[in-house]
Amino acid sequence: MKRQKTRREMLETAIVRGVLLAGVPASNGKLLAMWRQGSKPTKGTATNEVGPFFKKGAPSSPRLRQSGDTGLALHIAGKVINTRGEMVHGATVDIWHADDKGIYDVHGYRFRAKLALSENQYAVETVMPGHYPDRVCQHVHYMVQAPGHRTMVTQLYFATDPVFEGDPQKHWQNEPLLDNPELIRPVTLYENPGEVHAAVQFDIVLEKA
Repeated sequence: MKRQKTRREMLETAIVRGVLLAGVPASNGKLLAMWRQGSKPTKGTATNEVGPFFKKGAPSSPRLRQSGDTGLALHIAGKVINTRGEMVHGATVDIWHADDKGIYDVHGYRFRAKLALSENQYAVETVMPGHYPDRVCQHVHYMVQAPGHRTMVTQLYFATDPVFEGDPQKHWQNEPLLDNPELIRPVTLYENPGEVHAAVQFDIVLEKA
């Protein structure tokens, strides 16, 4: 008879596969803390190329998703700190990505934002980007600037991406442009009435200029 997995074993499996289900008992919080410990500020966030679709002048609204947009609703949030673990004030965060079909808006500003942070935290409401034809993985572009710090250009990747075959730590090199698996982040799934949402935490660590 096949042994039933314990809650801890199920959570560990979910973490490895990049899916963290909302409502996990607090007693298992240590497992999640272990996963996130690697983001403790000791070095700057890994860089990743800017790509061909950056546009200046993006709007300042953090709500990229509009009524009628298709695709999985996605909440991305994080904070901007430096390598000493200090809050970074006066940062601006450019975010842009493809729509759920993998198409960038090169004529307008859909799924683009430039946020001026009053504190050091940001959050956007958007949709899970699709697979762009010339890229392997789903991704979100970032350009982060702050006084006294080096400009950070990087990309966020999703551990739930089918490209990683359920094990991003093993298959992260399936994406040719990904140089560092630290940019792959777990995805939390939760339900709103009649709709499934996804959430990702993506903190940015800047280096002093």
